Amino acid sequence: MDGIVMNTQVHVPTMAEFAASGEVPEVLFWVGCAGSFDDRARKITKAFVRILNAARVKFAVLGQEETCTGDPARRAGNEFLFQMQALQNVTVLNGYGVKRIVTACPHCFNTLKNEYPALGGQYEVLHHTQFINALLKEGRIKVEGGDFKGKRITFHDPCYLGRGNNEYEAPREVLLKLDAALVEMKRSRQNGLCCGAGGAQMFKEAEPGTREVNHERGEEALATAPQIIAAGCPFCNTMLTDGVKHFNKEGEVVVKDVAELIAEAGEL
Repeated sequence: MDGIVMNTQVHVPTMAEFAASGEVPEVLFWVGCAGSFDDRARKITKAFVRILNAARVKFAVLGQEETCTGDPARRAGNEFLFQMQALQNVTVLNGYGVKRIVTACPHCFNTLKNEYPALGGQYEVLHHTQFINALLKEGRIKVEGGDFKGKRITFHDPCYLGRGNNEYEAPREVLLKLDAALVEMKRSRQNGLCCGAGGAQMFKEAEPGTREVNHERGEEALATAPQIIAAGCPFCNTMLTDGVKHFNKEGEVVVKDVAELIAEAGEL
């Protein structure tokens, strides 16, 4: 199978290509549904690939062999569909002998890390902020604040990264490399508020209530007077962007993934 060509300069090899050449990549990049098909999330995917290439990480993707992890199906109550999707992925991953996976989606991260072992899928799974943090600490990539130096940035904790897997420090340590002013929302870390997309809510109409969750969270983020709202999840990115637009602040505040900020600061 041919690798994915993201533009004329960036080539993304597939696991099939590695297998054909008898090589083993350092890590498998699990792109995820959002990172593959959503126009906004694809920018996050490209930013992370630029980081991987700049760090000379030997990585691969599954390409057309990658399917949904089954997370939305399980959260929505369709256990049968989850089992089908998960077992198909485990078969492919194990067939390639995959040991280490990195993904920019906390939903994929949580499912691959915590739910696939029961189905025979034993892997070391990393969120992309953890991987980027390691690359920075190892000196494999270097960034300077650049346009972000001194900017007020607030980070929204994704539920499946924070409360779900107790990872709060990695994304913040990465953001501090930008020489930015990191400001916290009133509800953050273990007390953070969901953006409103988790539990398969991303794919359905809002339930009856007095207010949209992402408007509530957007208001909390804007209360920190940020210039940038940093996210670590494509779902959160979408919900927070809509929240900022609800308050007509899109001309003043931008929502960016941690990977995008590092790629831009490092001019990668």
